[in-house]
Amino acid sequence: MPLPTAICVYCGSSSGRHPEYAEQARAFGAEMARRGIALVYGGGKVGLMGVVADAVLAGGGRAVGVIPRQLVELEVAHPGLSELVVVETMHQRKTRMYELSDAFVALPGGFGTMDEMFEMLTWAQLGLHRYPCAFLDVRGYYRDLRTMMEHMVDEHFVRPEQRDSIWFGDSMAALFEWMQAYRGSYIPKWIDTSSVNA
Repeated sequence: MPLPTAICVYCGSSSGRHPEYAEQARAFGAEMARRGIALVYGGGKVGLMGVVADAVLAGGGRAVGVIPRQLVELEVAHPGLSELVVVETMHQRKTRMYELSDAFVALPGGFGTMDEMFEMLTWAQLGLHRYPCAFLDVRGYYRDLRTMMEHMVDEHFVRPEQRDSIWFGDSMAALFEWMQAYRGSYIPKWIDTSSVNA
């Protein structure tokens, strides 16, 4: 599989507690631009969102933001993007970001980052897409989330194959190598007769 042409990056509208978060966001944006991969993201100029977009643009890459109208001022829409798509609702935002992308990567972030990334994981679980989904684990930020996913598998709410289809790591080189080797496949959700009231 060739590398994605456009990666949807979910990340915080704040920069977090440690400078490494912004440093890695900047490095990731620069690497995307170097590889000729477009950025699709939430359209803000603040926090890690702004850092990754600025890095893509500084490297001569394409950065496309998608933002709901009511958040244009709240999240301070980035004025220098290659394209800014303004939509009416958060649902439209997530759908449009999905339509513009062929891979999904979460950098550190809060509730919004989790909401957006887990929607893509759910869609993959339901067979609605077969694109790679990855967590770039800066400073062990996603360590406990990975442990929680292991618990979901142990308790038979997630199939091992579904967990294994998600990448976790702190190496950008390894992430891009994994995406290039990724072979999406549909593994049905773990449903048995005890889950269904007939």
